Amino acid sequence: AQGSKLYVRRLQNVYNFLASAGAKYGVGFWKPGSGIIHQIILENYAYPGVLLIGTDSHTPNGGGLGSICIGVGGADAVDVMAGIPWELKCPNVIGVKLTGKLSGWTSPKDVILKVAGILTVKGGTGAIVEYHGPGVDSISCTGMATICNMGAEIGATTSVFPYNHRMKTYLEKTGRGDIAALADDYADLLVPDVGCEYDSMVEINLDELKPHINGPFTPDLAHPMADIGATAVKNGWPLEVKVGLIGSCTNSSYEDMGRSASVAKQALDKGLKCKAAFTITPGSEQIRATIERDGYSKILGDVGGMVLANACGPCIGQWDRRDVKKGEKNTIVTSYNRNFTARNDANPATHAFVASPEIVTALAIAGTLDFNPEVDYLTAANGEKFKLKPPSADELPKLDFDPGQDTYQHPPAEGGSKLRVDVSPTSTRLQLLEPFDKWAGGDLEDLQILIKVKGKCTTDHISAAGPWLKFRGHLDNISNNMLIGAVNIENDGVNKIKNQLTGEYGGVPDVARHYKANGLSWVVVGDDNYGEGSSREHAALEPRHLGGRCIIVKSFARIHETNLKKQGMLPLTFQNPADYDKIRPDDKISIKGLATFAPGKPLSTVVKHSDGTKDEFQLNHTFNETQIEWFQAGSALNRMKELQ
Repeated sequence: AQGSKLYVRRLQNVYNFLASAGAKYGVGFWKPGSGIIHQIILENYAYPGVLLIGTDSHTPNGGGLGSICIGVGGADAVDVMAGIPWELKCPNVIGVKLTGKLSGWTSPKDVILKVAGILTVKGGTGAIVEYHGPGVDSISCTGMATICNMGAEIGATTSVFPYNHRMKTYLEKTGRGDIAALADDYADLLVPDVGCEYDSMVEINLDELKPHINGPFTPDLAHPMADIGATAVKNGWPLEVKVGLIGSCTNSSYEDMGRSASVAKQALDKGLKCKAAFTITPGSEQIRATIERDGYSKILGDVGGMVLANACGPCIGQWDRRDVKKGEKNTIVTSYNRNFTARNDANPATHAFVASPEIVTALAIAGTLDFNPEVDYLTAANGEKFKLKPPSADELPKLDFDPGQDTYQHPPAEGGSKLRVDVSPTSTRLQLLEPFDKWAGGDLEDLQILIKVKGKCTTDHISAAGPWLKFRGHLDNISNNMLIGAVNIENDGVNKIKNQLTGEYGGVPDVARHYKANGLSWVVVGDDNYGEGSSREHAALEPRHLGGRCIIVKSFARIHETNLKKQGMLPLTFQNPADYDKIRPDDKISIKGLATFAPGKPLSTVVKHSDGTKDEFQLNHTFNETQIEWFQAGSALNRMKELQ
């Protein structure tokens, strides 16, 4: 408790900034301890038919209430708050038809784990996923939210379910019966049109769907629970489960916690506790207070669990893990959404697997990855063999939700025009932004390659989370994590690149700073689906801040590409993906054609090699007229100021 109070004091200047900025500009502020914003949205703001944007890739969680909720970068949200229309390239629609009925150990999480295995981490890019069919009615409202939430892991623009009685019940239970009644009146507009067609279709029979577990290192590597043990042995993945972690924005509903407690209670009744460490992260203060009142927290604690703060926590690396050393190979299982390398605990050797909360609970009790609760037995304290029964729990509390502590700060009724935003000039966590430089008017000549990235490069690789998040309000400090997780194709190392000015090797941010100090602009070259994962805007701000001008890749994840445009960067793609192989780590690159930069018109590049030879080829882009103006002004914010 003492350490927690010290941590809060250290962050007080950040909280003061958020509270004062909210008050000044008429924005409500959910204080520390409120929970994860996606759960807050579901409990308070989402409703059938609303279009909502949020500055996190898991904003689509609201699709569980029939909302069109889309994750965007922070600059997009700024535009909307300033009254500027938000735009999006019209997405395709992928239909997922659900038949049958969920039962037994199979949960809503298994639906999206299965879909991820089918579509992969980029199969939903440029598309909205619309779930429909008779199987929908067997899924709770919060279960639908789980499925929509993790649609981010297939790159989907968003995911949505049709309005039904499960949503109506949830709205009524969360104090929004008037909205439920209105949705009933217009229900025909909140479901798929008769005879509608989809750009592509996936069909899943819920009667046949089995519990799944996905991983390690990517959320689309799907395995039925019946197969994971043999697959782990074949691949040399550690079978011992070191830690089980439940909660997160994906799976922290009342139903999730109840089903997990149902499994834990069976173990306790047989005299067992978890063999693995076990943590529980409530998604909101309302969930924390309600599961504490209804006894779930005690059951989960008695079986060996530790209830953490109402926050993202280990899901984004905010975990002071001490049971293994960095570099030690180990396995953890979570009910989170992402399991990229080092995401949860900053240990690249941790094999993280994603499953439903009830499966995670069962694996934490058994202590081994090859335990399948559908068929395998545990040994009770008295030596008796027993099987866990399929979990069961109420979808919603019998009593009303307990709101817990009041953690919401309303904006002042009289307005805040006379208030001052509180930013300490000595803060290491807050820094006022300075405008980026404008485009100079010519082509970009002789850009130095900073790093040629090999393979998967998520926003976690570009701007790591965990302990770095304390600097998210201070651009210069957080820029010290830029691309430190990306793999350098030259040496297969991370955070080890050659400084072409000195000939010495150093960290990526250090070399970038050296280039910037010497007036040398640079470019990053990357692979497919560059920037997948979190909508983390720092992954675009940091390269711009440290002197980057252009990112050239085979393909981009949607949000990251837009974020780069907003900061005045040039996100470009190889017209021929094979041209990636022509680029060497010590090349210099010139981007030609910027004087006639126009939508739909490719740019060209000249690649100069150190041996005196060169290559020329075309680069594609997705800029429209407005976005070209952002580039020319130096950033979207610069352009906004020009138009004032």
